[in-house]
Amino acid sequence: MPFSEPLGQWRRVTITETRTKKDWAHQLQQLLDVDYPDAEKVVLVCDNLNTHVPGSFYEAFHPTVAQALLSRLEIHYTPKHGSWLNIAEIELSALTRQCLNRRIPTIDVLKTKNKCLEPATQPIPEGCSLRRMRE
Repeated sequence: MPFSEPLGQWRRVTITETRTKKDWAHQLQQLLDVDYPDAEKVVLVCDNLNTHVPGSFYEAFHPTVAQALLSRLEIHYTPKHGSWLNIAEIELSALTRQCLNRRIPTIDVLKTKNKCLEPATQPIPEGCSLRRMRE
């Protein structure tokens, strides 16, 4: 799961065996508790995947924890043909060029390769534009 903050020049890619609602909720918990522990509100722009819903938190956590996490999130979904998706596509393209252009035998090898490619802070590739394009 890729996360990026273009204006902050930060990104993180996490490799998981599955892409479930619980996986998504746990990744967002890390985003809120580890990456942005002091932020009162985190604005999240994500696609319309069926796992990217507030109910995911209630499947993964106790209702009190789920509500506390959700109260710190402001979720915006991208339009189906939104240019915002270009940033995620650039991240996945970079990972593909650097790592996924060959067979990776196990998920552990993939995780190791991902860690080598991703230092704690990486600049966002040039060419990412945060302007909204007309649909």
